[in-house]
Amino acid sequence: MPKQTKAPTINDVARLAGVSKKTVSRVINRSALLSEETRVRVETVIADLGYVPNPQARALALRRNFLLGLLHDNPNAQTVLNFQEGVLDAIRDTEFALVVRPVDRHSPTMMEDIRRFLEQQRLYGVLILPPISENDALAQLCLEMGCGYVRMGSAMLDDGDHMVASNDREMVGQAVDHLVELGHRRIALIEGPAGFRSALERREGFLAAMQAHGLSVPADMHAQGTYRFESGKAAAARLLDAAERPTAIFASNDEMAAGAFHAARLRGLNVPEDLSIIGFDDSPIAALIWPPMTTVGWPVREMGRAAALKLIAPDDPAAQGARFLARLVKRQSVAPPRA
Repeated sequence: MPKQTKAPTINDVARLAGVSKKTVSRVINRSALLSEETRVRVETVIADLGYVPNPQARALALRRNFLLGLLHDNPNAQTVLNFQEGVLDAIRDTEFALVVRPVDRHSPTMMEDIRRFLEQQRLYGVLILPPISENDALAQLCLEMGCGYVRMGSAMLDDGDHMVASNDREMVGQAVDHLVELGHRRIALIEGPAGFRSALERREGFLAAMQAHGLSVPADMHAQGTYRFESGKAAAARLLDAAERPTAIFASNDEMAAGAFHAARLRGLNVPEDLSIIGFDDSPIAALIWPPMTTVGWPVREMGRAAALKLIAPDDPAAQGARFLARLVKRQSVAPPRA
């Protein structure tokens, strides 16, 4: 019986490639701190030897599994999905895997539940979505447990190594500017749920822009939703049943804006002839609804990819950004008000 050949090790790769084990590790983890010539040489040796990295052995050495955790308590399923897709883009062709963990931000045991989760899974790092990303105590817990973390938000809540943030306030201002330029003056707001920084940023951006244009927002032109379709429908119903209805509505997310479409149709109003509507997120529903919805495009998938790279490949150029600019996506749900 022929003698079994021993499986090649990282030491064998380093010796034959003429580099250190650390350099081989950087190649495996796709670090940007390598010349192309070194990368190709090491990858060639890996292929020639048939070397396969052993994630279990490396995990034991690091006392961490090659797992990223995604923590969320977010009523917007599309945001969670888009962010998750960005993370999967980053970890594709690596040894990392993703564990998604919903939590209840209202639970008195949330912090203890998350602590237990981190201990049991021995995560390499966690990605934290809003609104729980706004909890500084949660970030501190990750630090105490030696678990890397990156927070996502509508504003900078942390340093650039631990944050991916958008410019919600500024972009809502641009949405209001767009409506005012078309001639709208009575513009209503459907804001998101209390306790969400995104709802706060979008509300403040709306109010600041209205004030800058010398426009008021009376109580009957302001309603709160939950980021859900039915809440947007109910909020729009209150706005549209006011003694003097708005000519335009800005809703803090697309799902509530879609609810506003429905409320308008139930009242025999056409969008955009009788009512202009702008949403936020640029989710699939914005392009599929009729007429297609003007909205603010949040680069959620790009933010998810960058957040994951900050944990697994912090030297990668794509991991360096902390601010991700949204954009106004103009479609057919906005028009000048009727004379």
